[in-house]
Amino acid sequence: MNVFKRLFKIGEAETQSAIDKLEDPIKMTEQGIRDLKKDLDNSLKSFAEVKAMAIRAKNDVDTHKSKAEDYESKAILLLKKAQSGDLDASEADRLASEALTKKEEATAALARSQKEKETFDKNVEQLDVNIKELKSTISSYENELKTLKARVKVSEASAKVNKQMAQIDSTSTVSMLEKMKDKVAQQEALAEAYGDISTESKTIDQEIDKALGGSSAKANDDLAALKAKLGMDKE
Repeated sequence: MNVFKRLFKIGEAETQSAIDKLEDPIKMTEQGIRDLKKDLDNSLKSFAEVKAMAIRAKNDVDTHKSKAEDYESKAILLLKKAQSGDLDASEADRLASEALTKKEEATAALARSQKEKETFDKNVEQLDVNIKELKSTISSYENELKTLKARVKVSEASAKVNKQMAQIDSTSTVSMLEKMKDKVAQQEALAEAYGDISTESKTIDQEIDKALGGSSAKANDDLAALKAKLGMDKE
């Protein structure tokens, strides 16, 4: 019983801390319940045996009571027979005395059986109370075990999450993010630089063409030469 008092004090303290102090609360509780069920089986056997003795004692009481009454009735009948002349008086007295002796023996046996019956009845009553209490205790512990299992699962899950959270290095994570930001910024700057170089190259070519008269003057010269070749310049 002490094991259960220890186990179910878990609710009075922080769950994880209490569980850490126990080797295995689930297995300990299950074993404790199995032990209690064995005790219950033994108690039920004892209850059946004592109840059988109580029933036998009650039957003995009835039997001895009936015998005592029967011997008294026989003694009375013997005396009546002597009174009516149907039986010799001395013989009637002798037999009646024997009957009364048997009655006393039956009465003594009745007293013993009655005492035994009272003792067995008390034992039956006490065993019945103990068995009901034991059944109630087992039921209570089984319900406590269900709660304990659920709490262990929750505490284990919480411990796992907390452990994972504790292992996270926020400094290194921030450092890694900063490095990624720098790398992305560098890539963006490089792309912009290539774009600027491309734009500047095209602009210089356009400025040179403009300074030299551009491609339109050359096109006019080419057109005039073509017309001359075809004899169209005279027109």
